Amino acid sequence: MQVEASKKNIQIQKWVAILSVGLLVIKIVAYYLTHSVAILTDALEGIVNIVAGFVGLYSLYIAAKPQDEDHPYGHGKVEFVSAALEGSLILVAGLFIIYNAVNNLIYPEQLHQLDIGMGLICITAVLNFLMGILCIRVGRQNNSIALKASGKHLQSDTYTTLGITGGLIVVYFTKILWIDSVVAIVFALLIMRTGYKILRSSLAGIMDETDRDLLVKLVGLLNSNRNWNWIDLHNLRIIKYGNQLHMDCHLTVPWYLNVNEAHLEIDKLTGLVRNRFGSSVEFFIHTDGCLEASCPICDKSDCPVRQHALVRKIEWTVENISENKKHSLNNPAH
Repeated sequence: MQVEASKKNIQIQKWVAILSVGLLVIKIVAYYLTHSVAILTDALEGIVNIVAGFVGLYSLYIAAKPQDEDHPYGHGKVEFVSAALEGSLILVAGLFIIYNAVNNLIYPEQLHQLDIGMGLICITAVLNFLMGILCIRVGRQNNSIALKASGKHLQSDTYTTLGITGGLIVVYFTKILWIDSVVAIVFALLIMRTGYKILRSSLAGIMDETDRDLLVKLVGLLNSNRNWNWIDLHNLRIIKYGNQLHMDCHLTVPWYLNVNEAHLEIDKLTGLVRNRFGSSVEFFIHTDGCLEASCPICDKSDCPVRQHALVRKIEWTVENISENKKHSLNNPAH
């Protein structure tokens, strides 16, 4: 199933790269017809789209490779590198657009055939938006950060194009040429904001930054489906490798369970998580036997070796489930 998802990701990214080339040609034609620096803004972002499209395609090809001796966790991290490059390119394009817009304010150029130019870039906006929806949808289904980054970039390009079109409509009817440059600067700043977000997200993945939203969902799932043989869960960590999640934790079970019985509890836990987050989750779960200090927080009613009555069941939270220590009533945080 994971292989099929990777193939689908690559296929979608191929279409993104091909579409980007076609749309750039249309935008360049629109710029030469109009000499509008705002349309140049759109064309320059189109160049970024092409580079990002092919880089994203290559990264998905690498990410789809299986684990090997040199990459025991797979090759999924390359998707974060791809997204970081895409975000950086967007920032550079934004700076270049601002430079050209300021230069056009100082040395204004006469505009031509705005009606045809606006029509051409509106066509590119529609195509970009539809492809962006597809990329984001498939990226979420297959947990691909590279595909989601491409989709967000395409949609931001759509909003840029529509905004530029609106500004050019004003220029068309008012004949105030400096509006063209102002529109270009405004949307260059918006483009740079998108680039920063993509770059920030990718660096977080490269640095294995905690995905709090993901942890909140996971902790809620575990609390809602808690088995009474799961006395405690701690030292929980999740690392992203492209479309794969690697989860490791310590699961405390009754000390008298044999190896097979303890492994059955692990199977229940992994099955629960995979049902919610998909099959591309890899687990490293260590089982601990309970201690006497576990009794006051354990609600296993049929325990044959209980030393103390249940005092209070500890609700798992993002904070306490991440601690590298067993939970007990002696811990002030609990």
